[in-house]
Amino acid sequence: MAQTEEPQLYLVTPPAFDLGSFPATLARALDTHPVACLRLALATRDEDTILRAADAIRDVAHERDIALVIDTHIVLADRLGLDGVHLTDGQRSVRSARKSLGEDAIVGAFCGTSRHDGMGAGEAGADYVSFGPVTAGALGDGSAVEPELFAWWSQMIELPVVAEGGLTEETIRELAPVTDFFAFGEEIWSDEDPAARLGQLVAAMR
Repeated sequence: MAQTEEPQLYLVTPPAFDLGSFPATLARALDTHPVACLRLALATRDEDTILRAADAIRDVAHERDIALVIDTHIVLADRLGLDGVHLTDGQRSVRSARKSLGEDAIVGAFCGTSRHDGMGAGEAGADYVSFGPVTAGALGDGSAVEPELFAWWSQMIELPVVAEGGLTEETIRELAPVTDFFAFGEEIWSDEDPAARLGQLVAAMR
């Protein structure tokens, strides 16, 4: 059955941020529109930096009853009291993450442009899959998800699907009828007023 409800919002932190100022910027964005999930997605692999960043935004999210997941780091998700993990290797780590974190944790899987990986992640126990980028660019191998993948998924698969990467107002309008979530990261944080930019992108969904 094709999706008819408006997609929900899923925010992704910048790859690096100032611990002193970003929580307030994040709070303003979260208070502008209802957000279902927040992902801590730092570029660094320094454990102390990740711990301090998680501490800085955990209360901001949880005070608003917003789930907070972390990219990749299954052990830290448990240690930091987060709501789950977002895996970036498709279906490969889903079973081990589920076993480690338990049935109540959120386990999401980024599956690039691969329908096969998405289906495998769902079979392995993922709570959602994400596909992207939706706009081709110079990053990665330059490929982009075909809109037809989202249309097929929304008709054939019950597992929630997330569109992320290279989102523009044009692609948001195109995908809004066939995706469950839009994950916005640099699309808003690179703007001088992230909350206002979020509002513009939300408007494109309608």
